[in-house]
Amino acid sequence: MGEHRVHDTSNEQRTRAFVRAMLDDIRALEVLIERDLIERGVCRVGVEQEMYIVDKGGYPSPVYDQVLKHLGDDRFTTELAKFNLEANLAPFSIGGDFLRTMERGLGDVFTLAKRAANEADASIVLTGILPTLRNKHISLSNLTPELRYQCLNDTCMAVRSGKFTLVIDGVDRFEESYESAVIEGASISFQIHLQVEPERAGALYNLAQLITAPLLAVAANSPILINQRVWHETRVALFERAIEFRSKPQMARSFPSRVGFGEAWVRESVLEIFRENAMRYHVIMIRDPIEDPFEALDQGRIPELGALALHNGTVWRWNRPCYGITNGKPHLRIENRALPAGPTIIDEVANAALFYGLMQCFATEADSIPDRIVFEDARDNFLAAAKFGLDADFTWLDRQQLSARELLQQTLIPAAYRGLKSLKVPTEDIKRYLSVIEGRVENNRTGATWLLDSLASVSEPERAEACRDAVAIMLERQNQSIPVHRWELLNPNDRNENLQASKTLRDVMTTNLFTVRPEDLLDLATSMMDWKHFRHVPVENSDGKLVGLLSTRQLLRLGTAGPRNRQQPMAVSEVMQSNPLTMSPDTPLDDAFAQILRNESGCLLVVSDDRLLGIVTERDLLEAAVARLSE
Repeated sequence: MGEHRVHDTSNEQRTRAFVRAMLDDIRALEVLIERDLIERGVCRVGVEQEMYIVDKGGYPSPVYDQVLKHLGDDRFTTELAKFNLEANLAPFSIGGDFLRTMERGLGDVFTLAKRAANEADASIVLTGILPTLRNKHISLSNLTPELRYQCLNDTCMAVRSGKFTLVIDGVDRFEESYESAVIEGASISFQIHLQVEPERAGALYNLAQLITAPLLAVAANSPILINQRVWHETRVALFERAIEFRSKPQMARSFPSRVGFGEAWVRESVLEIFRENAMRYHVIMIRDPIEDPFEALDQGRIPELGALALHNGTVWRWNRPCYGITNGKPHLRIENRALPAGPTIIDEVANAALFYGLMQCFATEADSIPDRIVFEDARDNFLAAAKFGLDADFTWLDRQQLSARELLQQTLIPAAYRGLKSLKVPTEDIKRYLSVIEGRVENNRTGATWLLDSLASVSEPERAEACRDAVAIMLERQNQSIPVHRWELLNPNDRNENLQASKTLRDVMTTNLFTVRPEDLLDLATSMMDWKHFRHVPVENSDGKLVGLLSTRQLLRLGTAGPRNRQQPMAVSEVMQSNPLTMSPDTPLDDAFAQILRNESGCLLVVSDDRLLGIVTERDLLEAAVARLSE
């Protein structure tokens, strides 16, 4: 859970005091380790569950405040976007039935969140990126109004002069421009923690880095971003490219991003990462009051190290070392941030089982990792997993060349079995969770492949509606706890009744448009209408802004359908309707039908921010009504 009691860095004196406190905290952590004050002999795990809040149509719903009010539970907190929510489970010991404990805990917060969301006329979905997310949801109005998120957004956008273009090449090319960092709120994760002993923290951190690539390959669940098919785990590219604080000169010399896999193996101590965070990355938010850690140590108290924790929380490594205090005792832990939320709770716990089983099985070999694989290969493995999922190819230990599927089947799943067994996890629990991993590998069915395969035969104009159907199926199967490898592919003909009844203009609009400009010759427009049998042609200016509509009704009134006077050519602007009927793409069809009748209009134009998205005619609405009656 992030620190929320923060300030921006506008006050230079206070910022310098914070940086000094952060450096003191790093030195104090060194002292805690040297004096053997970090907790030993206890190994705990922790979980952070992020989730989407969606409306009855399956779209993001920014009602986090209402949901939190209905919850009244301090395990829940905000996230960057108003349609996000986060739940934190209390840490518990690893071993025995800890996986069942995790599943029960997640089931409890999921049930509570669903009930609270229902009170706000919404639902909860567990998925890496919501397939129905649209650009209209990625606006500054959906930034959660807390100073922590405002600081992050303002600092990020200041570096980019207030606007940036996000480009991701995948199955489709994603390219959109944004004026805020709210797009980061599209990325929803399932974060797991593992407490480690101080002298083993560096080696185990390297191990966590190594195994994250195959773990991500088998857990991928984020293939769609704003209706485009991108990477199997698009969250990786989205987060790394959306949250950007580097200047252009820094980027030109390959200065490492605050969001990423890292630059090198830990060689001696996990303190190397805390020090590097302080050396490389400027603070972007501060807090006060700031405790003097050495004064706390002199008084026999355990220092909070709040400045270090806050700065560490603004460097988003996919595996992140953390300092914390549990039951009055300080500890070190590794936080794995790479896993997406969903597709179901049992899928998430299966992912955790694979992670913890591998960390246990290979712990004794962790020291040799830097000598058996170069860091760049481990980082390339991670990116390949994000792009291609189970189809990724890896360079593994000792230069082995393996596919993700081969590595998991031949080496990692059996190793996880052994690791969990050594933790005294009941055999039935090991089978319950690792059989889910086996099922995904055998069936090539992750959350990402399920959605991509479901959309493979769907045309791009129909993809948005198919994505709404996919969200409906996610809701249903998450509630039934059916792991994703057992999901049948989406059948476009098998519509969810609730979503079908709430179709919007987005579902029926025509997007392949012919338009004219206001200065164009009217004869050109009338010829276009004749050749293409159009009754309506939208008018856009040179900037792509909708400025009018030309219709056969106007032409008939003018008499341009008859003989034309070529001596006096007319422009489209002289005839067009300058205030045509316009509506949002998310307007329900019933409302659109009523507006067309009320305005006696033959069509309406679908717009967002004065940008023309499509056109819907009275015939389109009539066909939709007939289709609903036949259903």
